[in-house]
Amino acid sequence: MTLLQTLILAIVQGISELFPISSVAHAVLTPWAFHWDLTPEFLKVHFLPVVVLLHLGTAVALLLYFRKDWIAYAKSLLGGHDVVARREFQLVVVGTVPAALLGLIFEKALKGMFANVMFAAIFLIVNGVILFAGEKARSRGRKELTELTVPQALGVGLAQSLALIPGFSRSGASMVAGFWAGLSHGAAARFSMLLATPIIVGASVLEIPKLARQADAATFQTALIGGVVAGVVAYLSVWALMAWFKRQEVNAMRPFALYCWIVGALVLFTH
Repeated sequence: MTLLQTLILAIVQGISELFPISSVAHAVLTPWAFHWDLTPEFLKVHFLPVVVLLHLGTAVALLLYFRKDWIAYAKSLLGGHDVVARREFQLVVVGTVPAALLGLIFEKALKGMFANVMFAAIFLIVNGVILFAGEKARSRGRKELTELTVPQALGVGLAQSLALIPGFSRSGASMVAGFWAGLSHGAAARFSMLLATPIIVGASVLEIPKLARQADAATFQTALIGGVVAGVVAYLSVWALMAWFKRQEVNAMRPFALYCWIVGALVLFTH
């Protein structure tokens, strides 16, 4: 991939990974929109290695933004007495398990959908419906994260698993599930971001050995630059998203739903 292609993908990744608009769908639609060559060889040697490091950059951004939380979790595991941190960490672990297990089980089956533009567009529209419907649950959202039960955290984790399918947003699905579990907009967004970190880190770590085997030095260098850019954009994105959900308690999800409908429809009508 050229440096320009990598930078475009990095910016798109940094925004779409955290905003509830499906980063996987945008990873499919961006090459299609710019008419990049998506042959199997291109995907294997150039595209996927870049995507791996872009995700790693996003994970680093999340770790930095929520560093106080993760430090508190680490201290609670090492004998600290922060009951709130210990409870939150338990919920994060429970919420992470479903997506991790389902990702490992269905990885090969889902890879066949990765380059399918039509699937991405259709499921992006469905994602918009989920976001729009989820906003209806805002009136019940008053809970803080520590008030979630273990089954509710597991339900949020199951919802997050939808992101294994191109078009469904990981953050969108987990936030909507959080709304239905009674979390406030801010708490649902924060829990979604905390759940994202181990999933993205885990997926990236699993793919890095493949990257080392498949990518040449030039591809790796370009991918590394893209990862840094994706990380910077992701940090700004999570800052903007958290601010949005703290200030906009009414109809916070609807602009994202509208975006998904418009982009999905445009792709379907022009493909």
